[in-house]
Amino acid sequence: MSVIAGDFRPKITVSTIQEKKQRQDPITCLTAYDYASARLLDEAGIDMILVGDSLAMVVLGYETTLPVTVEEMLHHTRAVRRAAHRSLLIADMPYASYHVNEEEAVRNAARFIKEAGAEAIKLEGGEKRAALVQRLRDAEIPVMGHIGLTPQSVLRMGGFKVQGKSLVAIEQLMRDAVALNGAGVFSIVLEGIPREVAAMITAEVSVPTIGIGAGPDCDGQVLVLHDLLGLTFSTAPKFVRQYADLRTAIAAAVRAFKEDVEAGGYPGEDESYHLPREVAQALESVMARKQAR
Repeated sequence: MSVIAGDFRPKITVSTIQEKKQRQDPITCLTAYDYASARLLDEAGIDMILVGDSLAMVVLGYETTLPVTVEEMLHHTRAVRRAAHRSLLIADMPYASYHVNEEEAVRNAARFIKEAGAEAIKLEGGEKRAALVQRLRDAEIPVMGHIGLTPQSVLRMGGFKVQGKSLVAIEQLMRDAVALNGAGVFSIVLEGIPREVAAMITAEVSVPTIGIGAGPDCDGQVLVLHDLLGLTFSTAPKFVRQYADLRTAIAAAVRAFKEDVEAGGYPGEDESYHLPREVAQALESVMARKQAR
C-alpha cells in the first residue's frame, strides 16, 4: 500500500504494469528528475516515473543524452525516490554504463537499485541486449527495454530520426521486440516509429509497450515532463502535446518580481516580520537614550 498518510492507493509494481496489459488498462508514464516534480506526478496517480537520461538535455543543458554520467543519474534518482511512494520508479541507464561488458552493466544497474532506490532500470537496444537482460534478471533487476529511435544511438542514426520506415527496418524492429520479450523485460518503450509498426509489435509481444511518438495503439504512453509543461527552449517533436505553457508563466512571474523589487513594492508590510510590542518599545527606549548622549 502507499506510504503516504491517508492515501490507500495500492503501490504500483512491475506485476501491476503487466496486469494492466492483460486488462487493457492504459498505462501512464512521465519523466521526473527532482523531488518536487516527482511528488506531483506520484500524487496525480501516474503509474510509472522514469528518471530519464533526457536529464542531460532538459535539466543539464547538453545537446544530446550522451554526456550524462552514472553519478548524475544516481543523484537525481535519489531525489525522485524521496517523492515516489506509489508510482513505479524506473532509472535510465546512461550511455556507456552498460555498453562495455555485462559485468560492468550489472554492477552499474545494481547501484541504481541499491544506492538510489530504483525499482527497475531501462536500457536501449533490441536483439543485442537480450543476453544482458537475462543477466540482469538473474541479478533480480527488472528491466524495461527501449527500441526504435534510441537517443543514445544518435551518432549512428545521424540525428533524432523516425525509425522503422522500410520493410527491412520493420523486420528488425519486430526481431528486437520479440528478443527483448523472450529475454524477460517487463515492458518495452517504442520511440519514434510509425503507428502501424507499433501496433504490430504491441499485438506480438506479451509485455506492455509504452509509446513515445509511436501512436495510440501502444499499451501506455510516456512523455518528457518538460515537453508536456512547455518548459523547453526548442521546438517540440511532432508527437508532443503541450498541456501547459509554464515557460511563459514562469517568465512573467520572474519579470513581475523584478519590477516589484526595483519599484520598492516588494516586500511590503504583509510580507515583513515585526518585533513584539514590548520589545519594540524597549528598543525604542534604548535607541532614544543613545541619541540623547
